[in-house]
Amino acid sequence: MIDIQLHPEGALLPVRAQAGSRRSGLRGEQNGALKVAVTQVAEKGKANKAIIATLSRELGLRRSVIQLLNGKTSSNKKFVVLGVTPDQLARRIQAAIE
Repeated sequence: MIDIQLHPEGALLPVRAQAGSRRSGLRGEQNGALKVAVTQVAEKGKANKAIIATLSRELGLRRSVIQLLNGKTSSNKKFVVLGVTPDQLARRIQAAIE
């Protein structure tokens, strides 16, 4: 189960990034985090931007509401999704990965 937590401005989403993949998309859960694969390589923030774009597309959210909180150079990242509750975000993720 993905460990989505409450944040003062929305929901805190843990992400396990897989850069340099063949296709971008949500790959389910891994160790309490949402696994997100992107085709971009992990250099100069390209993969982080691609992860935000993939989350935006797959979850039906604007890019501006998804912000990287920590893990800029790590494959384990935390994103803040503004203006949604953890339950709302969990439902969007569940619908996207089914």
